[in-house]
Amino acid sequence: MKPSYRLFYAPDNASLIIRLVLEELQLPYETHLVDRTVSAQKSPEYLAVNPSGKIPALETPDGTISEVGAILLYLSETHQALAPQSGEKDRPAFLKWLFFISNTLHPDLIMQFYLHRYGPEDTQPELRKRTSARLQTHLGLLDELAGNSSILGADRLSVLDYYVATCLRWSALYPQGETGWFDLTDYPALHALCERLEHRAAVRAAIDAEGLGPTPFSMPHYACPPEGAAL
Repeated sequence: MKPSYRLFYAPDNASLIIRLVLEELQLPYETHLVDRTVSAQKSPEYLAVNPSGKIPALETPDGTISEVGAILLYLSETHQALAPQSGEKDRPAFLKWLFFISNTLHPDLIMQFYLHRYGPEDTQPELRKRTSARLQTHLGLLDELAGNSSILGADRLSVLDYYVATCLRWSALYPQGETGWFDLTDYPALHALCERLEHRAAVRAAIDAEGLGPTPFSMPHYACPPEGAAL
């Protein structure tokens, strides 16, 4: 039977979050490499899939979805898993923090990675300083949440766990030479979350698929994927 899902991905990009969730849900899916080394995300073929040119996109029985937060919400609702469902008491908090991660944490990480998009070169040191300070505040809030809630870092796994862990991975690696602001051990609850996730079968599958190394969240190394390249 043909898989219900097709993930358009690039190694160690935001598509990794979706791969982890698909694996955790044990859903059959296909992958299609969007090769960033040749700017395939800007090709007419990929723009026909996702006109924004962003990775990932997920083909589903209900149509193609883009935007990480939207895909995670769709998967957790469709499969009634990895999130409090409508009517459960933790649902409002889950939605709040999902959108905090997708609308606040993730965009500030992107800014940190691509400062040249946001101002001239002589302004970038100050921009980096301000962005780093915001990111430390965001992660402090998430560390507190992970130590005191049932929606992040709890016994009941959620899509937030994989989203945050992937953001922590990137914080430690990118951009090369500019990660001094980040130390995972400053966030003990998030550190513990990363270590727990690394024992899960879903993570081991993602490690093999994208060449992430044995400790992709707690002690990450740059990816050596079997196809494509992590950029």
